[in-house]
Parts: sequence; C-alpha cells; structure tokens
Amino acid sequence: MLTSTVCVALSAAGLAIALLTAYRRRFRRATMIAAAALLPVGLYMTGLVSLAGTVVRAVADWAAGLVFKPSVWAGFAVLALAVVLYVLARVAGRRKAVPEAKGRAVAPGAGAPALTQGKKPVPKAAKTDPDLAEFGEIEEILKRRGI
Repeated sequence: MLTSTVCVALSAAGLAIALLTAYRRRFRRATMIAAAALLPVGLYMTGLVSLAGTVVRAVADWAAGLVFKPSVWAGFAVLALAVVLYVLARVAGRRKAVPEAKGRAVAPGAGAPALTQGKKPVPKAAKTDPDLAEFGEIEEILKRRGI
C-alpha cells in the first residue's frame, strides 16, 4: 500500500513539473519529463518494484553471508587470479606483436630516395628570402637524411 502511494505521488509530481515546463513553451522537454514521470506508476503496475525489493533483499543476504564464509573469499581470490591472468595475457600479446611488425622483410633499396638524379636546385631568390629561410633549413635536414 505504501509502495503504491509513493509511486503515484512521484508520478504526480513529475507530471506537474511537465505541465509547468509545457506552460513555458518547452514542449519537447515537457514530453521527456512526462515520460520519466510515468515510470514509477508503470513499474508498480507491472510488479517490477516488488521484484526490485526482492533482489535488494537477496543481495543484502548474500553480502551478510560474505563476511562469515571462507569459501566466498576463496571464490573472490579465484576471480582476482582470473582477471590478473587475463590482463597479463593481453599485455604479453601486445608486446609480442610489436617485434613481429618490425621484423618484416623489406625490399632492397626500399629505404633509398625515389628520385636521386631528378632534383631541381632551389632558385637563389628563394634562398635569400628571409621568410623562406626556415624552409631551406628543413630542406637541408631532409637532404641529410636522404628524403
């Protein structure tokens, strides 16, 4: 009886807020509030509120028994071991995959520049321009590395 009263009161309050929101011409928001306001009554009418109460009581009984049963603590230790083994396997899998990627066969001359003879010299006007001086430095570094 008390559960039904609380659910109806929650729904009534939510619908009142939805009406005030609709009065302010925020119809989309009012519709969303009305949908949420109808949930408590719907949950009570379908019996899910009492089911949730039963689940909460069952979890509370399990938690109370957790303190006094060594077998439950052993179960948690086994679960922790399983998680640690899973994480270690994932880490080891990632470390093993990195050397395999580096060990691929490379075609001979693949690291050499594609065009060695077709380079065009930079015009002298570009070398003297102060705005392009930075690009000249970058180009020099790239030439040293063979790019």
